[in-house]
Amino acid sequence: MLKSLYIRDYALIEELEVNFSRGLNIITGETGAGKSILIGGLKLILGERAQTDALRRGARKAVVEGVFDVNDVAAVRDILVEEGFDLSDELILRRELRENKSRAFINDSPASLAQMRRLTDEILDLHGQHEHQSLLKEARHLPMIDAMGDYDDLLRDYGVVFATLGGLQNEWDDLKSREGELKERRELLSFQIGEIEGVNPLPDEQRTLEAERQILENAEHLFSATREVYENLYGSDNSALGAVVKARNELRDLARIDPSFEEPASEIESARISIDEVSKSIDEYSRGIEFNPERLESIRERLGDLDRLCRRYGGSLESVLDYWQKSGEEFTLVSSFEGQIKRIEESIHAERKRLTGLAWRISEERKLVAGEIEILVAEHLTELGMPDARFEIRISQIQDEEGWIGVPDPEGVSANNEKVVNEVHSNRYRARTSGVDQVAFYLSANRGEDLRPLSRVASGGEISRIMLALKSVLARSGGVPVLVFDEIDAGISGSIAFKVSESLQRLAVDHQLIVITHLPQVAARAYSHFRVVKQEINSRVTMAISLLDEDERQIEIATLLSGETVTDAALKSARELIQA
Repeated sequence: MLKSLYIRDYALIEELEVNFSRGLNIITGETGAGKSILIGGLKLILGERAQTDALRRGARKAVVEGVFDVNDVAAVRDILVEEGFDLSDELILRRELRENKSRAFINDSPASLAQMRRLTDEILDLHGQHEHQSLLKEARHLPMIDAMGDYDDLLRDYGVVFATLGGLQNEWDDLKSREGELKERRELLSFQIGEIEGVNPLPDEQRTLEAERQILENAEHLFSATREVYENLYGSDNSALGAVVKARNELRDLARIDPSFEEPASEIESARISIDEVSKSIDEYSRGIEFNPERLESIRERLGDLDRLCRRYGGSLESVLDYWQKSGEEFTLVSSFEGQIKRIEESIHAERKRLTGLAWRISEERKLVAGEIEILVAEHLTELGMPDARFEIRISQIQDEEGWIGVPDPEGVSANNEKVVNEVHSNRYRARTSGVDQVAFYLSANRGEDLRPLSRVASGGEISRIMLALKSVLARSGGVPVLVFDEIDAGISGSIAFKVSESLQRLAVDHQLIVITHLPQVAARAYSHFRVVKQEINSRVTMAISLLDEDERQIEIATLLSGETVTDAALKSARELIQA
């Protein structure tokens, strides 16, 4: 609810503050007293652009501030969090106007007019001008129908399928957009894998071959050197082994004379054994040396192949083997994209079928609810002095060759097990987040006029009564909690005025209403009654507003009944209206 409205230095207003109550707040005053100025100030905190002459003459800055209780308005709290504003049970909207500049604040933080409008769209409707009437915005018509219906489970199921289908469609789009790229990648990987498989490298193969090549390239040198070493150690008459054996024998002879030579004799025996073993090993090695030019050429070619792979795939044989493994895994993935696309297409087909069924069931439910609303609104409009008005809710769909929604199932059933009967459809239909439907309110205000969109058919007074009728019907669906009706009494009187007052009183049970009126029948229903007056202070005209007590209310209503001269009869009638 709107708790308070503070205005300073705006138009004729020097300074005023109004504290509104719950229920029905009535504002009265003579024509030209400044009620429209009050509405103008309210529009500023609804995000409307300021007029250049809005600043009070001589003032440097105008301020308009509204304080709303939003504890129970979840949508407002969600927007505050989303937009990054401080969250509390109160919403404070403020506009500051200077000569050539305007600033907006939400909970004392700088804000844009778009952010301000987004918030106030959820909490306040101003009827009488078209700028802030949610019922004139077609985007809000469908949620109003759904709020009146009893098919939340269908809407919830539809939302889940819609989100699932959106994810599948995005996945399909991504794969299709990458199809050419994936095919090229698959061809490249196929070539690279084939190239590596053609060589078929083995772990540590390069190092082993390098060692073998080194031996084969130096076979002659190895043979001649090892033979020479062998001869020096063992094979020749002057070999080292012969010298060592001779020295050992002499030491053994000396040991028989002097035992101290036993240890040198033993050590030189060990040397002999070592020379003997080394000599045999070298002899065996030299005899095994292979002179094989064909093998050497084969190794050189193999090393060339391995070296080429290394240069292309990472610089080392380990990198080649790693790339081989990973590219094989990737090739498996990119080779399966056609299968993935097919599987996704199958899932999309199944989800579209589910979405289609849910969408048309919801559409049938909406038609039933719309029919009920049409009847009730027509009844209210008759009570409100518009007996020739015709109200119609049009539910339509947009054909779209790429749409997710198929044709309705002629054998389908609605939630209440009634057979679904649809007009003939063709092709496919565009899916929305809440179904296949778009909803628009149409009206013919007078006999003989064609039905036209609600926003284009009514005068200011008619608009207020139409909004009152719609709000009365839609009240149980919640919606915007604060309703402002400006000059709702235009063109009505007598018994219709009583009907208007009764409708306002019923609506005020679930909504806060702020009503500017000239009708005593409406004013008498007030929970809180305010009077706007012009007054002259220090040779300057200013506007003031005050909350009336019971005696002042009676006088004000009597004035509305009889004019400036308040008679006893008028006061008696005023009391009777208040007590009625």
